[in-house]
Amino acid sequence: MSNDIEKVAVLGAGTMGHGIAQVSAAAGYQVAMRDIDDAALEKGLAGIGKSLDKLVSKGRLEQDAADAIRGRITTTTSLEGAIEGADVIVEAIPEKMSLKVETFQALGKHGKADALLATNTSSLSVTEIAAASGAPERVVGLHFFNPVPIMKLLEIVRGLGTSDATIERARAYGDAIGKESVVVNDWPGFATSRLGIILGCEAIRMVEQGVASPADIDKAMKLGYRHPMGPLELTDLVGLDVRLHIMEHLFAELGEQFRPPALLRQMVRAGKLGRKAGEGFYEY
Repeated sequence: MSNDIEKVAVLGAGTMGHGIAQVSAAAGYQVAMRDIDDAALEKGLAGIGKSLDKLVSKGRLEQDAADAIRGRITTTTSLEGAIEGADVIVEAIPEKMSLKVETFQALGKHGKADALLATNTSSLSVTEIAAASGAPERVVGLHFFNPVPIMKLLEIVRGLGTSDATIERARAYGDAIGKESVVVNDWPGFATSRLGIILGCEAIRMVEQGVASPADIDKAMKLGYRHPMGPLELTDLVGLDVRLHIMEHLFAELGEQFRPPALLRQMVRAGKLGRKAGEGFYEY
């Protein structure tokens, strides 16, 4: 556990937010998880409970340790209440720049003067988000991967104004919560989203062109390149609407190679959004 961190605030209790809260509490930190209403918080706590129960059932965590992790997590709908006294604040709200800018304006005003301010964005400009805080030297991208308690990677994104000291604090936090970090400069899509999206984009084009079935495309990547999950399975897991949103952003920023396939747009319009909708490239 990093010695200069006692409390972590996580803004957002969704899939990523409650996962970040769980791993932070597992590292021994006091955690305040904030969302806009009690229903979202209850759903987030249920997700944490399900994850911990699974770890206990598999023998990877003792029941008393799981209870202690739960006990270190508090919830609130108050932004100021959540961030009060927090040494690390991780924003994990929806991928809309306007929401993130508004949030970081508040963090700059109400957060501790030396708090590490982090955004879990997977593709938006960390530099732009950081500028809103009034303290860009303290802002960093911490791009976690789903499911957070299982995935080892933490992509640390350096904004234009991010200080070396902030990068080192981010590394220390990542080490404490059991992650292996890579550091990349702020660029649309960073490293992981850029590579992952281009692979998914091309796989969807291949389905569109009748090159092969989704199952055979995924099987080829799993067996031929040792990917644990094929690009179309991953698209279903992430959500086709989410992937479309990121592709549109990268298309605008980086160009033609990220143009969303027409098939993806059609599927999103039809409500075939992947696992969460019961159907995407596969049926669930």
